[in-house]
Amino acid sequence: MTTAERIPVAEDLFRWSHGSVELIGSRCKACGTHYFPKRLSCSNPDCKDKELAEVALSRQGRLYSYTVQGYRPPALFKMEPWTPYAIGLIDLPEGVRVMGMLTGSALEDIVIDMPMELTAEPLYRDELGRDVMTYKFKPVASGAGAA
Repeated sequence: MTTAERIPVAEDLFRWSHGSVELIGSRCKACGTHYFPKRLSCSNPDCKDKELAEVALSRQGRLYSYTVQGYRPPALFKMEPWTPYAIGLIDLPEGVRVMGMLTGSALEDIVIDMPMELTAEPLYRDELGRDVMTYKFKPVASGAGAA
């Protein structure tokens, strides 16, 4: 069985290889403020030097809040097969709160402050037969630690 080619849903949000996934963020060289998605300039009003460097953000964090998407969104959002899903805000150790789809847990088992880790999964298959990948967060496996 052959594996379909995989492409990201959007450029410069995340990268993956050999089972490892990382979010692509920015860190201000002067004040240390982190951003996701990456930016061109620091927006901290107290920062005098606005130069940013690309960084990989932590793969683990804690679920700050979530909601369940119970209706099918407009056609621009593709997800096949579509089913209701959770979308959450994950607090990362860098002080960044990242929004992402949640996976790996029944909707009724999601709990605020649960440890979460980054993963990548296909969102849909495009007209060329490629898996269009997105980043998601899943519960940290028992005993794996958390941020």
